[in-house]
Amino acid sequence: MASGYGSSSQKTDYVFKVVLIGDSAVGKSQILSRFSRNEFSLDSKATIGVEFQTRTLLIHHKSVKAQIWDTAGQERYRAVTSAYYRGAVGAMLVYDITKRQTFDHIPRWLEELRAHADKNIVIMLIGNKTDLENQRAVPTEDAKEFAEKEGLFFLETSALEATNVEEAFVTVLTQIFNIVNKKSLVADEANSNPASLARKNILIPGPAQVIPESNRMCCRS
Repeated sequence: MASGYGSSSQKTDYVFKVVLIGDSAVGKSQILSRFSRNEFSLDSKATIGVEFQTRTLLIHHKSVKAQIWDTAGQERYRAVTSAYYRGAVGAMLVYDITKRQTFDHIPRWLEELRAHADKNIVIMLIGNKTDLENQRAVPTEDAKEFAEKEGLFFLETSALEATNVEEAFVTVLTQIFNIVNKKSLVADEANSNPASLARKNILIPGPAQVIPESNRMCCRS
């Protein structure tokens, strides 16, 4: 359970780095602005290099600082941004539902992400700009199918109308939180009784793993 904005005076229990990736002009910066400051600018300019914003949330009564990195989609910045994947525990893979090419490039972005990021990174596929439904070029079913095949969470959003932006970030951050706590639990159990873990399988969703139905968000839009 996540709620609102944490207090700036409150101690931070966790810091999670999340990267926003995808082609230029799909709305990554607007999604970041909507989540971090609840703002939307009609005069948005292309991101130069890398920028980041932070927001603190309460997840299961713990203070979690989300450090969201907005990476430029232009080709000339690709070599620069690859270094920023390191240390990321979450990723938002964004395409524009009105531009088929941005969706067709998603496999390449996913391949690059998996080449540079932790193997257990939590990934959310985002189809942005649902406010332009009459210009849709990417059927929701195509994205759902891709997300299911690759073991990704999936939501369609509108940064302009603030639709599902909060839900997308909270889903990813809560999943990261649960994974981190599972790892802590496993470590504690291993330290207290190593033999007790001999037959336990700890499921941590990662690349090409199917997220259990109880946690899956792929079918919401």
